[in-house]
Amino acid sequence: MWWKETVIYQIYPRSFQDSNGDGIGDLEGIRQRLPYLKDLGVGAIWLSPFYKSPMKDFGYDVADYCDVDPIFGTLEDFDRLLREAHALGLKVLIDLVPNHTSDQHPWFLESRSSRDNPKRDWYIWKDPGPDGGPPNNWQSFFGGPAWTLDEHTGQYYLHQFLPEQPDLNWRNPAVREAIYEAMRFWLRRGVDGFRVDVLWLLAEDLLFRDEPGNPDWRPGMWDRGRHLHLFTEDQPETYAYVREMRYVLDEFSQPGQERVMVGEIYLPYPQLVRYYQAGCHLPFNFHLIFRGLTDWRPENIARIVEEYESLLTPWDWPNWVLGNHDQPRLASRLGEAQAWVAAMLLFTLRGTPTWYYGDELALPNGEIPPDRIQDPAALRQKGRLGEHGLPPGRDPERTPMPWDTSPYAGFSTVEPWLPLNPDWPVRNAAAQEKDPKSMLHLVKHLLRLRQDPDLLHGRYRTHQAANGLYAYFRGEGFLIALNFTDREKALDLPQEGRVVLSTHLDREEAVGNTLRLRPDEGVVVRLG
Repeated sequence: MWWKETVIYQIYPRSFQDSNGDGIGDLEGIRQRLPYLKDLGVGAIWLSPFYKSPMKDFGYDVADYCDVDPIFGTLEDFDRLLREAHALGLKVLIDLVPNHTSDQHPWFLESRSSRDNPKRDWYIWKDPGPDGGPPNNWQSFFGGPAWTLDEHTGQYYLHQFLPEQPDLNWRNPAVREAIYEAMRFWLRRGVDGFRVDVLWLLAEDLLFRDEPGNPDWRPGMWDRGRHLHLFTEDQPETYAYVREMRYVLDEFSQPGQERVMVGEIYLPYPQLVRYYQAGCHLPFNFHLIFRGLTDWRPENIARIVEEYESLLTPWDWPNWVLGNHDQPRLASRLGEAQAWVAAMLLFTLRGTPTWYYGDELALPNGEIPPDRIQDPAALRQKGRLGEHGLPPGRDPERTPMPWDTSPYAGFSTVEPWLPLNPDWPVRNAAAQEKDPKSMLHLVKHLLRLRQDPDLLHGRYRTHQAANGLYAYFRGEGFLIALNFTDREKALDLPQEGRVVLSTHLDREEAVGNTLRLRPDEGVVVRLG
């Protein structure tokens, strides 16, 4: 199946390429950059939302599931992008946002118009609590209660994100069918699948019980962290909804042209892997981000990989990710030297990797002055820390892609919607293309090497390594060794081999029974 042998490249459309001079990226801009993606070596692109939207959460507040927002272009622009991507052999996944809509969606405008409107039950409405306040203690991801009172009808509606993003009622079969019809709209146009937003949040507790307190929460931390989310996350009904979504995808699938579901799911491994059985092809595995990048030690990374591998059945296909539009940049978390090592890790583990735009340049977090903050999470939670002790603002990882040294880095002809990385005159795609020892070229080498059958399908085995090193076998042909330290290290090899790639991009040589690694170096050894 194609999705087992590809690399998915996430594009945040606002920040990839502006084609019409308004400072915001668009679909035509993405189309213009397709040759770059083909040359990079990825096999699929995932587009974050471009639907018609008031942009309160930059497209994750959908006002029309079957149209393109004028900021990003037109349906004709999308069709042209899809057609040219397919001509280049690139698959196209788009974001599906089924948990909530915009408060400007026609469905919600009808739902809130009166208590007896036929679409009232398309959203989740509850009477006030005994004290006249919210029905329970559920908290929004973006801070504050997950309930807002509608003065007109006297009831509260649920929103796990912004008040402008009311939650759909997935227990209503008409709601589910409406979402499935939206999926069919895009599948008929030819998309190759969906990344499904907040898949694990589709169902809530039927009794709307208060969530218990979190004993580890402290003042100043993330509001939603006050509670343990036993009644708003990963409810049993969710698996049935996922299965129904899979049936829709299967309507359009045929051998070699399978339509794939990638699910955004932030859960521990034992819960995460259940979504395979529910029908999700690739339940997003964020553990390298949240357990790995916050504790970047080889023994911890080995533990994360081994635990995941141990829980997968022969029918489950692993996946890995190191960054996305909601998390700080890889190079800013680890430093640039270890970001190169992390890239080698991602592209040589068993499974499908997802790569975030710009990380191939070791792009750092952007610097966002207070008067240019755009992210609603940051604006609502100034001074607080997020779930993992990080600031909640997501603007730094969404800054424009720097393409070259022309004005505004070739991204636009005017000031972009977010500031460029300060070092864009030297850190841009054109400059790294000219430098054979750049991060961009390392990623290209890794993606070419990854086409070897042992790296695509070979089994994973951890190799015993000294302190500061992480090493593992892939299939019968490769050993990957990663030095997590700034000191030289030595690794005993089970047999002789040949270094075929180093993160330093200066080494191809035969090795005997001992492999020496320089500081912050990763190598791929072909054994035998």
